[in-house]
Amino acid sequence: MTEHLLTDVPAVSLDDYAERARAVLAPDVWDYVDGGSAAEVTLAANRAALDRVAVLPRVLRGVDRVDLSARLVGRPYAMPVGVAPMAYQRLVHPDGELGLAAAAGAAGVPYLASTLGSTPIEQVTGAGAEVWFQLYWLRERALVRDLLDRVVAAGCRALVVTVDVPVLGRRPRDLRNAFRLPADVVAANLPDGRDALAHAGAPGVSAIAAHTEEAFAPALRWADLAWLREYVDLPLVVKGVLDPRDAVEAARVGADAVVVSNHGGRQLDGAPASVTMVPEVVNAVGDRCQVLLDSGIRGGTDVLRALALGAAGVLVGRPLLWALAAGGRPAAQDALGLLAAELRDALTLAGCADPAAARELRTVGAG
Repeated sequence: MTEHLLTDVPAVSLDDYAERARAVLAPDVWDYVDGGSAAEVTLAANRAALDRVAVLPRVLRGVDRVDLSARLVGRPYAMPVGVAPMAYQRLVHPDGELGLAAAAGAAGVPYLASTLGSTPIEQVTGAGAEVWFQLYWLRERALVRDLLDRVVAAGCRALVVTVDVPVLGRRPRDLRNAFRLPADVVAANLPDGRDALAHAGAPGVSAIAAHTEEAFAPALRWADLAWLREYVDLPLVVKGVLDPRDAVEAARVGADAVVVSNHGGRQLDGAPASVTMVPEVVNAVGDRCQVLLDSGIRGGTDVLRALALGAAGVLVGRPLLWALAAGGRPAAQDALGLLAAELRDALTLAGCADPAAARELRTVGAG
């Protein structure tokens, strides 16, 4: 793998890391990280919709110091941000999950570890961050139980169930590239050999998609989440909700939070931009559970937008993976520091002393 080095010019926005990541990643890996499903309409819509949300700042509020801290699923964090779950992080840099988790720990934010991580969960929880585990529902219930037992024993602080992947979205870039995992990157949370299809390439085939079709249970139901709520005594987060009716049902089965997400434009193409559904979901669930936003977040202003629309916080994905690719743990840590600085500036300029105050702001153009 190409050695990943930071440029001498410091990054001044999270987007700066995208160019640096693209310069060091193999083209097929870049496409895997950057791409979306089908025509990538929803992928583009996430960014466009966030740009349409204008926040009305308040003035003469006497704000000279901003406290970024927030509580997510009942736990205190340095800012209302979590590192989104992303698979196979050792694809982009040898530091992988351990590097990004360590960066999250230094920043005081939760790190969401993926079922399809390339480092075992027991090692990730030792990297210094509070870890939430993201669960993909596997076809074999025994494997789900075993994985949940490991998650609890490893000391994870919350369980995040992704519900928008009955099958993997059709991703043309991966199909054109016949994308597959290299031999040294494995699904480390699954039993040995259970990811064999992810390494088996064929023209016009995504090995990643073939593996998930074999491994994931497509017919997940609300009763399964109710079972999970009883089986694991951890805060429960349901990720991949867009319809407010589903958010209400998630709250009914005991979810502590829902994540309004279209999977970063990687699942149903033509689904709405995630941010457009935040106000409806917030109104639907009221105070029964928290609402987080995922998909398209690229800086502190986007976090402010989400807060102003009623979200309790956000998950940030691709920009932190770009930073990891560009320079491992140090770059990822710098990226999270940059995000904190941007959020502090945004809150100050909006007249807000803390994230809670941002929920009182008005927005224009959110639809």
